[in-house]
Amino acid sequence: MTTENGKRLQDIGEFGFIDRIRKGCVVRPRNVVRPIGDDAAVFTPDADRLTLVTTDLLVERVHFLKERISGEDLGAKSLAVNLSDIAAMGGEAREAFVSLAIPDSIAVTYLEAFYNGMKELAAAHAVNILGGDTTGSRSDLMIAVTVTGSVPPAELLRRDGARPGDVVFVTGWLGDSRAGLHWILEGTSDLQGEDRELVRAHRRPRPHLEEGRFLAAAGGVHGAIDVSDGASSDAAHVASESGVGMRLFGDRIPVSPALRNFCARNGHDPVRFALAGGEDYVLLCTVSASRAEDIARGFQNRFGRPLHRIGEVIADRRMELVRSPGTVEALHPEGWDHFKKKPSVGG
Repeated sequence: MTTENGKRLQDIGEFGFIDRIRKGCVVRPRNVVRPIGDDAAVFTPDADRLTLVTTDLLVERVHFLKERISGEDLGAKSLAVNLSDIAAMGGEAREAFVSLAIPDSIAVTYLEAFYNGMKELAAAHAVNILGGDTTGSRSDLMIAVTVTGSVPPAELLRRDGARPGDVVFVTGWLGDSRAGLHWILEGTSDLQGEDRELVRAHRRPRPHLEEGRFLAAAGGVHGAIDVSDGASSDAAHVASESGVGMRLFGDRIPVSPALRNFCARNGHDPVRFALAGGEDYVLLCTVSASRAEDIARGFQNRFGRPLHRIGEVIADRRMELVRSPGTVEALHPEGWDHFKKKPSVGG
């Protein structure tokens, strides 16, 4: 007899699986004409707003190790990486579509946990899950998520708007996720305290949607990106798209106490480690110097934590890192690149 925990998709079929996961997918019925259950979802866009669309593909053994991450965490993270893209554009996330290529070895209970984690995060941001597709896979689990969003035309944030003289800010700590990945690959069974928080930063990133909307509505924010590939790489993306350079200051890079302790124990330069870390999913933005102080003050009042001022935009197309006591180093992109280096797996 097959137990509930031992059931695979072949035991219940595609439509049996859909029936199991469809409850709780629609949390904002307004604008939804037809959710899961038809050949296509039907929804109406928001009037007088731009529509945003983003998609991400996560592949087992490239982006995650299934045996080292729970279904709930994997589901939440799979959605979070897309919500972060919407946040970087200053938008509100609206609808999500989820497609899975599933190997025979995965239990239905793991897949249900996956959707529970995804639905929990979706509900927190009023995002509907309106459909997708499921198919078989001969070896690895593959996850493709598409999310739509909307933003007022005057508030759209882009990578190509940075201007010389802008102040460079980030909305949170850098590098924690990279340290969490280290512990996932080393083994997490006996981790305590701060190290467990680093692992959580990697497994359960929080998309900065509210922060993105705040920045978009504030006025004076010229360029923005989410820190997914690593701050050094993502800052370089903004600089390249905008035809400018950036000068970052090492003593202003926001390094959490947990990461500082991790680097001290493991022989890393915390500033370089933080700048090269990927999957932080905070926002990096450039702000008019005349608006920087007001926006930073408003951010502190709104979110109860600082908007970290880490540098400035320069006209010369160079990337620089100023280290105390004033030495200047070249700042090279050191984050994730899917094709220039051999991928490493996360969890």
